[in-house]
Amino acid sequence: MPIPRPRVGLMVTCLNDALFPDTGRAVVSLLRRLGVDVEFPAAQTCCGQPMVNTGYLDDAVPLVRNHLDAFAGYDAILAPSGSCAGSVRHQHGLVARRSEDPGLVRGVESAPPVYELSEYLVDVLGVVDVGAYFPHRVTYHPTCHSLRMLGVGDRPTRLLRAVRGLTLLDLPGSGECCGFGGTFAVKNSETSIAMGNDKARHVRSTGAEVLVAGDNSCLMHVGGLLSRQRSGMRVMHLAEVLAQTEPVVERRTERAADPTSVGSAVPDATTEAVR
Repeated sequence: MPIPRPRVGLMVTCLNDALFPDTGRAVVSLLRRLGVDVEFPAAQTCCGQPMVNTGYLDDAVPLVRNHLDAFAGYDAILAPSGSCAGSVRHQHGLVARRSEDPGLVRGVESAPPVYELSEYLVDVLGVVDVGAYFPHRVTYHPTCHSLRMLGVGDRPTRLLRAVRGLTLLDLPGSGECCGFGGTFAVKNSETSIAMGNDKARHVRSTGAEVLVAGDNSCLMHVGGLLSRQRSGMRVMHLAEVLAQTEPVVERRTERAADPTSVGSAVPDATTEAVR
């Protein structure tokens, strides 16, 4: 009997769902290309990180319960965000223990493991070269939660170096925070902007065409500053770069031009992902 493929639940995160849906589509396209059975549980909501980070742990209890229900039965959970992956992995336990609900504590302890995208690709799938093609000069910003809370290390840069056509440029001061920090950017806006400007200056100094990171929250912050500075530099999530493939030049034959031929109406993974 064939061995069943692991079921992976995509925790797309609030920010991606609301503002950056292309990142979620890229994750699905990439994983399906690698043979992973990935699904999107529609019942998922916020992971509760904003409440926990601002000290409202009790308000995060319903969100932790919903997370457990939405992702029950999966072999693994994947998030294209070091911030949200770190929240589930480290903060859900804090919320559960504070609630003094033994059932919630057991639920968190037995929940499927949560992986940030680069962790899943490198550690679980054992893949570094994902078959991507992206002929551009790129620099990479390691976001705070992925760097410090999850310890993803060089996994993202190993993945980027294996992309055909990509030139990876070192980012000065790469380990410095970009200044976003969620509600920090609102409560301490002047400090946040100053930190963001420092990061933007370092990014521009590389001469890269594209700034890549594993969290769209950081890219939104730095990207906004780069846009105001009219830098001409794009920002892209790691998943969107890894999902890129080399264009296929097809010969136009009678069979290929025939609309009834096999494969003429086969949808791609991205189309299937959003149905």
